Amino acid sequence: MIIDTLQRPLRDLRVSVTDRCNMRCRYCMPKEVFGPGFRFLPRRELLSFEEITRIVGAFARVGVRKVRLTGGEPLLRAELPRLVGMLAAVPGIEDLALTTNGSLLRALAKPLREAGLRRITVSLDTLDRDRFRAITDSAVSLTEVLAGIDAAVEAGFAPIKLNTVVRRGMNDDEIELLADFARRRGHILRFIEYMDVGNSNGWQASDVVPAEEIVRRIMARWPIEPLAPNYPGEVANRFRYRDGAGEFGVIASVTAPFCRGCSRARLSAVGELYTCLFAAKGHDLRSIVRCDVDEATIDSALEETIERIWRRRSDRYSELRARQARKPHVVEMSYIGG
Repeated sequence: MIIDTLQRPLRDLRVSVTDRCNMRCRYCMPKEVFGPGFRFLPRRELLSFEEITRIVGAFARVGVRKVRLTGGEPLLRAELPRLVGMLAAVPGIEDLALTTNGSLLRALAKPLREAGLRRITVSLDTLDRDRFRAITDSAVSLTEVLAGIDAAVEAGFAPIKLNTVVRRGMNDDEIELLADFARRRGHILRFIEYMDVGNSNGWQASDVVPAEEIVRRIMARWPIEPLAPNYPGEVANRFRYRDGAGEFGVIASVTAPFCRGCSRARLSAVGELYTCLFAAKGHDLRSIVRCDVDEATIDSALEETIERIWRRRSDRYSELRARQARKPHVVEMSYIGG
């Protein structure tokens, strides 16, 4: 196990497999910025499945045990189940998960499960069809996403985790409705405070619905009680419905930052290592895996580089947010996943 300057271990890795998405949610990829003229990464620049697997193997050897596939929208990456099968076979990786918008899940849930994927999280910000269209600003329908969730359950992924970004004036009137939906269907809902990710979502503090408010509203509807974390550094504060109808969680990344417990590294689709969701610059690993040397030398160089970068890590943007007079330029969330 390696630790950074704040004594945080490296346990989790998020792997972006593409920077493309078929939705244009305003808090992530607004169409004004990511429109028809936007230049996405050329295919030749993306890491191959073999390169991703080699890098993940290096992370596993220095302590990573959990890997989550992200995007963009990861299901847009062709032959993704093949990559899942390769990563599931990496020694040391104990948990392999994926976060998706669910639009392509109906066709891919079963192949992903058969390839070795263990868990799926689906983004779901509303249950209103017209509002869904407005939020995602795309041709994707709510019906497609709900069908994808059902397909994932049928494939054996239950319980499904649902992520809901709550924004004042956008969907905060649906908190109880979404909670009831998850309760009745046996899903685990995570309410996420609206964050100032990237540089283009027009974030304002007044748009944030505090986690405490969300918990109060649900408590007013159903008796609940807190649950202990599943593991050290879990970002969600968990609550159990006392009537036995499962659990929900809140991620208070703005009002109660959890930087001191963060054990996540992020790998971009082109092989850049980011040590924070709000980092401005990544560290190049692709040039190492594409060196014309023997495999043992590449593996050793990857491990040494990852360890050196993590030991120097001191990121805690969310803790410092309120003290900064001006937000620095940071990487877009769609580039490295959430």
